[in-house]
Amino acid sequence: MNFTDFDFTNEVLDGLSSMGFEKCTPVQEFAIPVIMEGKDLIACAQTGTGKTAAYLLPILNNISREGHTGMHTLIIAPTRELVLQIDQQIEGFSYFTGASSLAVYGGGVGAAFDQQKSALVQGADIIVATPGRLLSHINMKYSDFSTIQTLILDEADRMLDMGFFDDIMRIIGELPVERQTLLFSATMPPKIRQMAGMILRNPEQINIAISKPAENIIQAAYMVYEGQKVQLLKELLKGKTDYKSVLIFTSRKANVNGLVRELRRMGFSADGMLSDLEQKEREEVMLRFKNRETQILVATDIVSRGIDIDNIDLVMNYDVPRDPEDYVHRIGRTARASASGVAITLISDNDMHDFRKIEELIERDIMKIPLPAGMGDGPTYNPAARRKMAPRSTSGGGRGGERRAPAKKDFRHRDRGNHQGHRKQGE
Repeated sequence: MNFTDFDFTNEVLDGLSSMGFEKCTPVQEFAIPVIMEGKDLIACAQTGTGKTAAYLLPILNNISREGHTGMHTLIIAPTRELVLQIDQQIEGFSYFTGASSLAVYGGGVGAAFDQQKSALVQGADIIVATPGRLLSHINMKYSDFSTIQTLILDEADRMLDMGFFDDIMRIIGELPVERQTLLFSATMPPKIRQMAGMILRNPEQINIAISKPAENIIQAAYMVYEGQKVQLLKELLKGKTDYKSVLIFTSRKANVNGLVRELRRMGFSADGMLSDLEQKEREEVMLRFKNRETQILVATDIVSRGIDIDNIDLVMNYDVPRDPEDYVHRIGRTARASASGVAITLISDNDMHDFRKIEELIERDIMKIPLPAGMGDGPTYNPAARRKMAPRSTSGGGRGGERRAPAKKDFRHRDRGNHQGHRKQGE
């Protein structure tokens, strides 16, 4: 199905044409008509399926038809990285519509807060916000959300995992009761369905096939003791000058800077990305990596769903993620746009049970490769083994080592994807 098959305004179609968008992904094909009909929606779709465009295009179409009457849409997302990504996609799609947007996120200098306050008072057409920073503005009593027609919760499962349920419900309490509500989530655990029952009215539901890594990702794993990981990392990267972009995920913030130092000693250009960085530093780190100025980025799960960079040659899981879905998101950073890629996971004796859950989720056994000569033996893979109760390290992270993410920016502002799905009425 093509985007020209929808009843979009010329301004929206011009924006799509200028960005080279022609064919819809399944989530766009099923979601756009529902949203254009004004119905509430639950969509189960992971990053990379085109969900952002699926909700932005009908919203921009409404604004283009109805004109500008104050705040029209509120989008809530879990991290500043995702907020920025959505904001940038709005900028591209809305170029010919004249719609304005505001990214509301924490961090940065006081001037950023004042800039956000000014835009909230004036009323941008679309507000994209992290829950914590938006609540800070709401508590100051100068925001008027009475004109909001649509509320969108993006990556709702991640927001609840990060402890934002109460914040989200407080924000919703500020919005008009008569509104359209769209809930997008990569997974649909009971707590998401409970929230949906509280805030949506007779929603339609779309399920997009998820949790299967692309076939063109070569997946492999090494069984390794914790103390062998740095040595193995060096062995695997030694002489790999042909890798233009490598992304290394660790579940522990305490590992990031140490790994960056080791990689720089080996002669690689390497940077680290974690929540402790100021927003300006984060943006600079991501820009260098995107422009291929930095060869290796070491990151926590803060970037597993928040970046859209093609041609990453290798994704390495220095630590096994606790949530199997995070594994899919992590390795999905490679082999994008029909390219091929490699995903390697280091499995310690404390990670075997978690890794087996990943194999069960993706319905395949991942190849276990022997350690390089001279490294000695690693642990034997025993998926029945449970995690030890002792702490893994002196790290600062729980699942992903991160919690809330808020930050700064100003007025105006844009996704892609692929997959299969079906739509059914109600829930």
